Amino acid sequence: MIIKPLIRSNICLNAHPVGCGKEVENQINYVRAQAQKRSTPAEKPKTVLVLGCSTGYGLASRITAAFEFGANTIGVSFEKEGTEVKSGTPGWYNNMAFDRAATAAGLKTITLNGDAFSNAMREKVIDAIKEMGGSFDLIIYSLASPVRTDPVTGELYRSVLKPLGESYVGNSFDIASGKLCTITAEGANAEEARQTVKVMGGEDWELWISQLSDAGVLSKGCKTVAYSYIGPDLSHAIYRDGTIGGAKKHLEQTSNKLNVLLQQKVGGEAFVSINKGLVTRSSGVIPVIPLYLSLLFKIMKAKGTHEGCIEQMDRLFAERLYTDGPVPVDEKRLIRIDELEMDLEVQNEVARLMPSVTEENLGKLGDLEGYRHDFLAINGFDVKGVDYTADVPRMDTI
Repeated sequence: MIIKPLIRSNICLNAHPVGCGKEVENQINYVRAQAQKRSTPAEKPKTVLVLGCSTGYGLASRITAAFEFGANTIGVSFEKEGTEVKSGTPGWYNNMAFDRAATAAGLKTITLNGDAFSNAMREKVIDAIKEMGGSFDLIIYSLASPVRTDPVTGELYRSVLKPLGESYVGNSFDIASGKLCTITAEGANAEEARQTVKVMGGEDWELWISQLSDAGVLSKGCKTVAYSYIGPDLSHAIYRDGTIGGAKKHLEQTSNKLNVLLQQKVGGEAFVSINKGLVTRSSGVIPVIPLYLSLLFKIMKAKGTHEGCIEQMDRLFAERLYTDGPVPVDEKRLIRIDELEMDLEVQNEVARLMPSVTEENLGKLGDLEGYRHDFLAINGFDVKGVDYTADVPRMDTI
């Protein structure tokens, strides 16, 4: 089989097994090179749980913990497995590539495929850490899902990415053609906002930490970190001030509650890390975000400050979490590794360019090709070193 990307409405519907494996390899090589440049901190992660381990920031966190700091890891994600002739999700191939590389490096690794919101998965993780030996000294919470079933009531919650109040209309572009388009997001009602907080807020994170603490599998000084995003003013109506933003604010409030709990139980800490805006499997359908990211990438690359997931997580671990000193936070007790994105000069330039973007000048003003590359690479396509004309005999292996 010759595998080509299937893109519909700015969503890629398939993945390339070899490309996914190569992209994981590239990230591993990056953090190994970074480790050679740094002295080893006195404190470093030894056994790490990554919830949402298969793509994006979660995958990059697991790679950094394992291959830069030598940590054993347990990862949880919910992936569709490939069959001999049908594609699995990119995360399924990523997990396979990670496990293969970690095992070859002599690191302990356990990957669990299933519903991370369920009590059954929490019990599986507790059994897994007991099988692995030791206890967790770092827990990364990087779950993103459209649905969550309440483990107590059985109620199914659905998240939506909508503004609160009036509809939001924003420009975007078609990834395949580069043509500008307009995306409209209808305003959310109170019930949609409530359910989004139930899915994407801090309730599940708190359940994880509480259950792991009760099981006695948290190390002394254990840290936990969840990921969030703030972004520029121009996206606040659809994101920070919308339904997802409400859930993220709840997540940030939960970190303060968990910080108290962990201090009391194991002398630990809980944080939210505000990360840089990047291309994700779903960002292409959010009004204004693809256009903003395209301009942002062009400006930051010119300044030499652009980072992808692996660069961000390398800095989070090496410059924030494990510095042999207190974790640096802002006045709201948030870890900020989005400071290069939110640099005033960068944001002023994005704001200046945004009104002047047309279909004709998008490729010049924005990094259209860079955005396309990132979009394809997270699905295993357009990865350097992969022969996409070569036959892929099966879709259930890398």
